[in-house]
This record gives sequence, C-alpha cells and structure tokens, in this order.
Amino acid sequence: MAQASHDAASPGPARSPAANWPLIRRLLKLGFEYRIPALRVVVLQLGLVGLGLAGLGLTGLGIDFLRSRIDPSSPPPRWPLGWAPPSDWPPMGVISLIAGAVLGFALLNALVRFSAALAAADLSQRILIRLRADVFDKLQRLSFSFYDAGQSSSIINRAAGDVNAVRSFIDGVMVKVLTVSLTLSVYLFYMLRVHAGLTLVCLLSTPILWWCAVRFSRRVQPMYRRSSELSDELVRTLVENVQGAQVVKGFGREAEAIEGFRRASANIRTQKQEIFRRVSTFQPLMGGLTQLNLLVLIGYGGWLVIEGRLALGSGLFVFANLLQEFANQVGQITNIANTIQSSLVGAQRVFEVVDAPLAIESREGAASLPRARGEIEFDRVTFAYASGPPALRDVSFHVAPGECLGITGPTGAGKSTLLALLMRFYDVESGVVKIDGLDVRDLDLDDLRRNMGLVFQETFVFSHTVAANIAFGEPGAPAERIARAARIAAAEEFIAELPERYETVIGEYGNTLSGGQRQRLAIARAVLRDPPILLLDDATAAVDSETEHEIAAALDGAARGRTTLLVSNRLSTLRRADRILVLSKGRIAALGTHAELMEASGWYRQLQKLQELAEGLPASADESTGNGAPQARPAAAIVPAP
Repeated sequence: MAQASHDAASPGPARSPAANWPLIRRLLKLGFEYRIPALRVVVLQLGLVGLGLAGLGLTGLGIDFLRSRIDPSSPPPRWPLGWAPPSDWPPMGVISLIAGAVLGFALLNALVRFSAALAAADLSQRILIRLRADVFDKLQRLSFSFYDAGQSSSIINRAAGDVNAVRSFIDGVMVKVLTVSLTLSVYLFYMLRVHAGLTLVCLLSTPILWWCAVRFSRRVQPMYRRSSELSDELVRTLVENVQGAQVVKGFGREAEAIEGFRRASANIRTQKQEIFRRVSTFQPLMGGLTQLNLLVLIGYGGWLVIEGRLALGSGLFVFANLLQEFANQVGQITNIANTIQSSLVGAQRVFEVVDAPLAIESREGAASLPRARGEIEFDRVTFAYASGPPALRDVSFHVAPGECLGITGPTGAGKSTLLALLMRFYDVESGVVKIDGLDVRDLDLDDLRRNMGLVFQETFVFSHTVAANIAFGEPGAPAERIARAARIAAAEEFIAELPERYETVIGEYGNTLSGGQRQRLAIARAVLRDPPILLLDDATAAVDSETEHEIAAALDGAARGRTTLLVSNRLSTLRRADRILVLSKGRIAALGTHAELMEASGWYRQLQKLQELAEGLPASADESTGNGAPQARPAAAIVPAP
C-alpha cells in the first residue's frame, strides 16, 4: 500500500535574491517570446484606464456643473478641450449630455474589458501549451537514468502543475508589472495635474508599501517550495494506490489507504493555511497604509476646496477616486509578490526537467544503420546503475548473425541489463557493445533501435485499439502486416473473439486483457517491423504452458533468419536457443549448448531438476534415491559459485 512516507516537514532554506536572478532572467527571456500578445493585453488594459479616467472626469464635471447652478458664487466648471455648451442650453440638457457621455464610456469600457479578458486567456493558453509540450518533449528524450533517479509523481506534477506556475509569471507578473507601472504613471500624472502638493502629501506612504512587499516576498518563497513537495507526495499517494488497487484490496488495507491520502491532503492544507495566513496578514496591512492617504486627502483636500483652491467635482471627487484606484494598483504588489514566489518555485522545478542532460543521444556524425546483419558482441563490458554495485562485470561474448542465444541465471544476475545496454537505454562504464562490429554509441540512436524488436518482461499496452498497439512502432502499417504479426505471436485467436476484433479499444494498462494476451500483443508489436534483431526479455513468463508452447512455436518462425537474444529461466524455452549463456552476479558463469551446460553448469542442472519436480516429472538418476523419489538439496546449491 502506498502512503505518504512522512508528514509535513519544515520548509527548505530560502533562495537568496541573487540566486533568483538567473531564474528571473530566464523567465523574462521566455516572456519576451510572447511580447506581441502580451503587449496586446497591456494596451487593452491601458485603454481601460483611459476610459475609466474619462468617465471619472465627466462625473466630476457634472458635480461641478450642478454646484455652479446651485451656488453661482462657486467656481465655474472647466469644460474639456476648451468646449462649453451654449449658454441657452437648459440645465437638464447639459446634465443629460454629460450622463450620456458617461454611459457611452461605460459601454465602451465593457467592450474593451471583454477584449482584454479574451487576450489574456489567449496569452495564458499559448504559454501553457508551449511549456507542457516542451516538458513532455524533454521527458520523451531523457534516458532511463533520469527516471531511475526521479519519482513518477513528481514528474507528473511538474508537467501538469508547475508549468502553470511558470505561465503565471508571464501573465501574472510580467504583464501585470508592466500594466501596474503604466497605470500608476497615468494616475500619478493625472493627480499631479489636479494638484501637485496634494499628490505628494497623499503618497508619502508609498515607499513603505514597497518595502513591505519585498519583505513579504522573501518570507513566503520557502513555504511555496514546501507546498510543491507536499503536492508531489499527494500525487504519488494517489497514483500508487490507484495502480496498486488490487494489492490494497487483497490485503484489506483500504482504511489505511484512505487515511494515508487524507494525511497527505491535510499536510497540503496545513501548509496552504500558513501561506494564506501570511497573505491575509499582509493584505490588511497594505490596505491600512493606503487608507491613511484618504485621511490626508479629507483633511488637506477639504481645506483646499473650502479655500477655493480646488474644485469639488473635478478636483476633490476625482482625486479621491484616483487615490483609491492608485491604492488598488499598489495593492496589486501583494498579488504580484505572491505570484513571483510561487512562479519561481514552479519554474525551478520545470527547468530542472528541461535542463536535465541527455545522457543518451546520437553523437554528432553518428553512423547510419539502415538494416543490420545482426552480429552482436559484448567486449569486456562493465556497468552499474546509479549509486549501486556493478550489475555486469567484465562480460564478453559474441553472437553470430541469425543465431539464437538464450540468457539465464538467478534473479539480479544482469540478464535484462544486457538487453538494455544493447538497446542503448544506458551506456557502458567500460568496454564496448557492438552491432555488426560498430560501437552502438557511434550509431544513430533511431537507426539502432529500429533494427531491434523488444518484448519487455513487464508488458505495457496503451489505452488504444488492438491494431494501434500492434502497430505502435510503425503507425502506418497496413492491416495485412498487423494480422501477420498477430499470427506470429499466436494472438489472432483471442483477437477474433474481441467485440470489434482489431478495432477493439483496450482499457487503461490493458486491464481488459489477461497477462498472456497482453504478452502476445507485445510480441506482435516487436515482430511487426521485421527487425533483424529480436530481444525477448522473459517473453513467455506470463503465459501458461499451453500458450507458451504456441508462442514458442510461433517465435521459431519469427526468429528464423534473425539474431535473437532470449532471456528466460524456462528450460522448455531455452532449449530452442542455439547456445545458452548463464549469468551469475553480473559475470558469465557458463556458455554453451543445453547438453554442454547439463554437463558443466551446476546451476543449470539444478534449474532442470527444480522444473522437473514442479511439473511432476521423475528426477534424473543422480538426483534420485533407489525408488526414484527425488532427494532434497540445500537451497545454496541453486546459486552457482562466482
């Protein structure tokens, strides 16, 4: 059962501002690629600011006009652009004109706001699709060593969640910073035109707001990093329990699985609550500081109106609204600071994938290999997985074109590793793996793998049609070739019984098929392209004896004329090989035909005895008592000497 392994820990150390700058510069460079749609958003946002100012100015003008009609001694209204209505116009006509203009600007504001929302959504989706495609593209090209070191839940979370944080830096930080800066500049210019002294007095608290925003930003960054780690744990808990549902139910551990998921969710909730607590404390503080500006405005601005130095409508009323809008824009600093920290954490995790080195790729000037003859050679090959003991030690052997080599040995002896090195899933530490006398590292990687058909020990099929699964390596393969591959893999009979035959959609992970059926589809997938080299990693392990016989007989035809490496611990399968290689602890313990190994290899003989006992067959004479009953042997006899 999969559960979160530990509860929420303390947040990691905060990155220094200097350490963040390379990341910020990279994000800015990414954002510059979307400068045209981003500028479109900014221009529309500024259009909204202009329309808002126009409507606000007209409202103030209306207040001044009404005041002049009520109190003729008050200052006359200042009409825009030097225009004034004729003196014989009735007051209601002037007010109706001003009200109509305000309504027109409001309707235009709504239209521009709608366009701005569409432009922002378009920018957001462009970035999101691009980033997810980049991450997925890199994941497809990364070597197996990357997946060995990382957790699938973290990879999924980075591709699905963290890219959204990177996207938010562009439309939630870059675009917003530019918009807020330009908006504040417009408001400041307008306020200075209304009254410079009042503007300076009312904005004395602005430097304090900026200082608070910087302090807040530095404090919450490690909390966002910890939040991402807890999200990884939640995704891992979910994925493992879904994939291991049979194990969970089989051992009656549903209650513990539910509790583990709840605990992982609670850890995220606790972490988010702490972030929200910080944000909820900071935002009222910012709001309180901006309200002080209104107190200054009421006191000093009111005195200016009384003294006749400032108009009531186009002066104090407009200034009060501008100051409120100015405060709202300054308040956006909180959201921007919040977004910056979540974006930096997400960007760091995304770029760790994007920047991961391609340990396995075609070298510059790599040799092409249209179709291999099938000669295979391992020359003093040594290999170890990351931070582990050597899986292979000084392994050397040669396989002639068209030869079938069986590979057997105890669990962990290095059998599957041989195939992985041949496919160049990994590169050797020392020694050379050769195809047709050429180092596989000097061959074009796509050419190398197109020359091989591989059936893995753990079969994987996709949630697609039967035909699409068989033709996965060659999507354009005609139906005749797909059917031929299915016949070779002894899959045609069960496919004929499916509702839509070759067009039947297989469920996720192939859960609508038996293990043997999935294995036969995998074999058909391997032989479809008619590869000169066939690699079978215990391909008959998941089938019964009768099906094994059918598959093995079919593979005799498939292997004819091609080089085959056959990993198995079933002697009925190994006997079909021309020679058999026995591995033990990463070294070659024996190499020869079945008959030769029965004479020379104690492990191989013991394997035969064990399988005879399992199948209820009489043991050989040297392993029987006088009445033919097999004698027990110590378990240590199964393991050959190094």
